[in-house]
Amino acid sequence: MRIQRLGHAMYILKSNEEKNYLIDPFFDLNPGFPGDLDKEEFYQSIDCVFLTHGHFDHTSGLSKLVEHKPDVLIVAQYELAMILLQQGIKNVFPINLGGSVSLGDVTATMVQAKHTSSYGETEKSPMYAGEAAGYIFDFVDDYTLYFSGDTALMYDMKLIQDVYQPEIAILSSAGQLTMGPKEAAYAVKHLLDVKYVIPSHSFPSEVTAPSKESLTNLLRAFPIVENMIDKDNEFRELLKDYRDTEVVVIGYGEEKTFDK
Repeated sequence: MRIQRLGHAMYILKSNEEKNYLIDPFFDLNPGFPGDLDKEEFYQSIDCVFLTHGHFDHTSGLSKLVEHKPDVLIVAQYELAMILLQQGIKNVFPINLGGSVSLGDVTATMVQAKHTSSYGETEKSPMYAGEAAGYIFDFVDDYTLYFSGDTALMYDMKLIQDVYQPEIAILSSAGQLTMGPKEAAYAVKHLLDVKYVIPSHSFPSEVTAPSKESLTNLLRAFPIVENMIDKDNEFRELLKDYRDTEVVVIGYGEEKTFDK
């Protein structure tokens, strides 16, 4: 399995069958999205999209993706899926907490997250978009990965570990809008039993951002982003003496390979 980070919370999971599974598309205003990927070839390469919730920094890239690839499969929580279908997006597959979708080389199960979810909040009054979620990605003959989505610390992570036994976790850990480094480190030590953990929802700095213009524009529009910059290293520091789980920090645009 290969994992490529394309923003604070946008990732591509690349299977051994050469399928590309995109989580939470956010292209414009995303300082972590490399500009050289903003082209037809990249959008056409996406086999399926998974949405964790409706907030703009997790869904606003859908329109661009669908423009380039109208038939791309989109997996979303029921209420959010209904909103997208009513907007005219065709290939939407609704599931809900505990539900799964099988795509040949992976079975994805929607699991609980503790967060809010609205849609269109930057354009008009926020529209209720159901509950936020995470996913378990159980790859055939490969790792099982837990993607927490945006979430607060919750004891349900213990249930998720016990039932699905993920070996890799991508955990929100930047604070302000999700659990912070302290809470995420607690989850790793006391609720999860994973071999690797990847910190998420941290924004790049001016030094690490592939798109410095997008960072400037995002900070101007949403100043609170300043509070979520470079939190990955703070999370790693909290777990530096914890030997059971390796913290893997993935840079923006960087791809890591996990061989089982």
